[in-house]
Amino acid sequence: MSVISPRSREEPTPLPPLLPLPRTDRRRRLPLPLGAEDRDVLWLYLLTRASLWITAYGARWLFPADAGTRDAGPVLAPFERWDWGHFLNVARDGYFPAGNGPWDAEWDNREAFFPGFPLALRAVHTVVPSWTAAGLLISFVAGGIAVLALARIARLYLPDANAGRRTAQLLLLSPCAVFLATGYSESLFLALALPAWLSAHRRNWPLAATLAALATTVRISGLFLAAALALHFVLTARARSDWRPLPWLALPALPAALYAWYLHARTGDWMAWKHAQERGWYRHFHAPWDTWNNTWESAFDQVQTTGYAFVFQAELLAMVVGLALVALLVRRRRWPEAVYVGLSLWALGTSYWYQSIPRATLLWWPLWITLAAWTLRSPRFRTAYVCLAAPLSTLFALTYLTGRWAG
Repeated sequence: MSVISPRSREEPTPLPPLLPLPRTDRRRRLPLPLGAEDRDVLWLYLLTRASLWITAYGARWLFPADAGTRDAGPVLAPFERWDWGHFLNVARDGYFPAGNGPWDAEWDNREAFFPGFPLALRAVHTVVPSWTAAGLLISFVAGGIAVLALARIARLYLPDANAGRRTAQLLLLSPCAVFLATGYSESLFLALALPAWLSAHRRNWPLAATLAALATTVRISGLFLAAALALHFVLTARARSDWRPLPWLALPALPAALYAWYLHARTGDWMAWKHAQERGWYRHFHAPWDTWNNTWESAFDQVQTTGYAFVFQAELLAMVVGLALVALLVRRRRWPEAVYVGLSLWALGTSYWYQSIPRATLLWWPLWITLAAWTLRSPRFRTAYVCLAAPLSTLFALTYLTGRWAG
């Protein structure tokens, strides 16, 4: 595997390829203290958070559910939407309060959500009285960690001095970036998964496996990350001593196994998580082409209201982007990253119809590094991205903050 050698400041920096091989020299250590570029990334992160908070504040006043109301409602109300209710219910009441469960007709299928974020929410709530504020605080801190880790990963792949800042910028301006600022699990997952990937490139496999295990407590995507880490381990192991950390790679499967055991103990069903997904979100297995056809019908055949149709159109676009990304990663022989994104697409692309794929793009760090490489090669591409992503980001933020995300 080729290694990108460091370049002196006097040498001109050539245009970066689409997604080159990362530096994997075990002697290389990323600086822990915040450098100038790290501070720039955090400043950009704070500015984008401020813009979303301003948007949320204005949305309460300009787009209320009742056009004739004179009360804009609580200031944090725009962030109390959809999945937040499930996380809140689990954190506050547990998975099966008062003996209720999937045997009840009005059950909310909360066991479809992994316990990592609710546990963090319950812990932070001990010092932050407002549940919503506690959730936003978790995402705020986790999001800062995530963008710093993403910037450092980008520096491993791209030699340009602006690579980290540019990659973080593209993520924070992406269409679904609003979900990094809400009380959802994306920010917390990235705050664990991205440092895990960094640790793997530093050959610190115990730390990488531990972080991946923590990421698995947050989202099922942690298992996809574990598969990518395992493949990266196999592809980079050379000497016999390199294989000694191999048992650590089984660690990320433990949280999922323990959660399945817990649900079985309460419901008698080893597949309780999957069955909750099926009941609540139509995640029954379908052939990929059937899923595409069902989503296309909902998006363009006027069988849904315009709000729902718009969301399904976004789902189709995100799937196309994901498939193109996997094809590019395979072409570049970036097998671990291709496995990670490919497993995500398989999981999301074999239900009755597509759901949550635009949100899943936030978790595909190879996408943002690839786009950063393109924008560094071509200023016109950067301009095109900003001009196209800005209106989509605004639309998606408003549809979520005004309660119209699901139609």
